[in-house]
This record gives sequence, structure tokens and C-alpha cells, in this order.
Amino acid sequence: MIDSYPLLRPLLFSLDPELAHDLSMSALDQAHRWGMLNLFAQQPAPDPRIVCGISFPNPVGLAAGLDKDGKHIDALGALGFGFLEIGTVTPKPQPGNPKPRMFRLPQAQAIINRMGFNNDGVDACVERVRNSAYWQNGGIVGLNIGKNASTPIENAADDYVTAMQSVYKVAAYITVNISSPNTQNLRALQGEEMLRTLLSSLDIAREKLCDQHGVRKPLFLKIAPDLEPKDIDLIADLLLEFGIDAIIATNTTIARDAVKGLPYAQETGGLSGAPVRLPSTKVIETLKTRLEGKIPIIGVGGILSGVDAKEKISAGASLVQIYSGLIYRGPRLISDCAKALKAH
Repeated sequence: MIDSYPLLRPLLFSLDPELAHDLSMSALDQAHRWGMLNLFAQQPAPDPRIVCGISFPNPVGLAAGLDKDGKHIDALGALGFGFLEIGTVTPKPQPGNPKPRMFRLPQAQAIINRMGFNNDGVDACVERVRNSAYWQNGGIVGLNIGKNASTPIENAADDYVTAMQSVYKVAAYITVNISSPNTQNLRALQGEEMLRTLLSSLDIAREKLCDQHGVRKPLFLKIAPDLEPKDIDLIADLLLEFGIDAIIATNTTIARDAVKGLPYAQETGGLSGAPVRLPSTKVIETLKTRLEGKIPIIGVGGILSGVDAKEKISAGASLVQIYSGLIYRGPRLISDCAKALKAH
């Protein structure tokens, strides 16, 4: 395989980041239709991992955020991911935050985004998942759900329940995103009272959906890297209390110490890429100690190499997810990570 992404990256990096993203996804779709994805990606060797009752073909997944609406499932699935996480989707369509809302920090191999859950609404996404050949052929698609910006935070549980009801039939697992910094007050849901209310509502709703559909879908929770140890302890207790099946650690960070002084460093939003690698890994280590293996951890944040992926697994993760690393390394990163984890 010839890795052509390094040749394309300077051109893409000369464009507005959001425009470059859209063009890249369109080009990926076209390459898939023409059967040319082998120019960009190498299929990893099978390395099945069973987590939460799901057999993942390999432990390297796509993190939520890259394909918010499920518009590129077949092309992304053909790159060799073990699973795809689509979203974040909300009950109603919404445009997200004003542009510009995505910024590259190449010196730090980082990205800042404040997209704000821009998406076409959960029903449109579910229909795209259902129509994808990847899903129809048994590919693992997780759906990441959130609340609409217009919904008051005290009514957030209603949005999550509505979204869960909509995705339940097609999702291999459902991720509850309470950790994006780009929806006002969303991270308040990580506090004890609000999180207890949310998880209780989802637990009750899932039992009803389980009875209705005859299957219990795994429920994952995605948390921030900026939590204090006491907050992680609290979340761990609530995960166990309400039967949450796995935890995804972590989302983007609001910290800026690692990029201080760089262009765009003071832009509001979530920072991802290399600077979040260590904070994410520390949260995984804390969770591993705290949960004692009772709930699997999915590691995400700053994975730009196979070595970084191994670090997450060594820290306590069962699976990993990548996103920003793809922007800097290209699709080759998928097979590099899978190869590094093959004997791990």
C-alpha cells in the first residue's frame, strides 16, 4: 500500500478546517465508490475482542464527531475500523454554533472545535444507518446521543430518553454524551444530582425498550478529561448503581496549558489531539483502579500512533477510538494502531 495522505495533507491544511473536513469526507465516499480506498488504507488483520457482549473485529474504533449524521458510514467502515461511533445526534435537527468553529494547531498536533452538536436530527441519522451496507452486513455502529441546545438543562433527561428510543433498534451500543464543552451547561450533567436523574431516567427507559424489542442494548457514558478524582469516584459509583455497561474516557479538554501561546489557543471549545493524550490516559488509570474491572473502559484522546494506542490499553482500556489523529496521520493510523494492539 502506498500511503498518499502525506501528499494530500498540505493541500487540506491550506483550507478552512471545516471545509477541508467536508471535502475529505466527499473524496472518501468517491474513492469508496470507485474501489480505490486501498490507496489510503490497509485492512487490519482480524483481532476480535468481546466487550459488553459485542464481538468487535478489531479494537480500533472511530470516535464520535467525525461522522455526526451517518453520511459516510460505508466509506469509513471500509477503512478497517473495528467499529464506528456516529453522532452526536440530538432529537431535533440543529445548526450548531456559528462559524468559524474549528481550528487547527499543527505545532501541537491538536484541534479546537466548538461545533455544538450540529446535526440533522436523530431520525435522519437512524435512517442513514439502516440504509448503509456496512450496518446491513453486520458492521458495528454505536450511536452517540446528546441534548438539543434549546432544551433547558433541567429537562435534559427527556432529550436523552427520546434519542435513545429513536436509535435503540439500529445501535449496537448507545453512548450518552454529557461531556462536550460546546453545549451550554452540558458538563453540569456530570454532577451528582443531575447525573443521577439522567441515569435513572435512561435506566427506566431502557428496561421498557428491552421488553419491547427483546434485547438489552449496552449503554456507554462518555466523560471529560477535566474531572477531579472525587468526581471520577462519584461517576464510578453511579455507573455501577445504574448498570451502565462501559465508560468512554475521554472527550475533549477545556484546558489550554499544553498549547499556551500558539495561534488559536485561546479560542473557546474542546481541545483534542496530542495535548489530551496524557490527561485522558490518567483518567483511564484512575477508572481502572476505581472500577476494578467491573466495567470496561474505551480509551480515546490523543492517539496519533500505535504506541499511543498501546498506552491506552496498558492503562486499562479494552478498546480505543481515534479522530483527531486521522486529521494529522490519515487512515494509515487505523492499521498502525491495530497492528500495535494485535499481540496486546
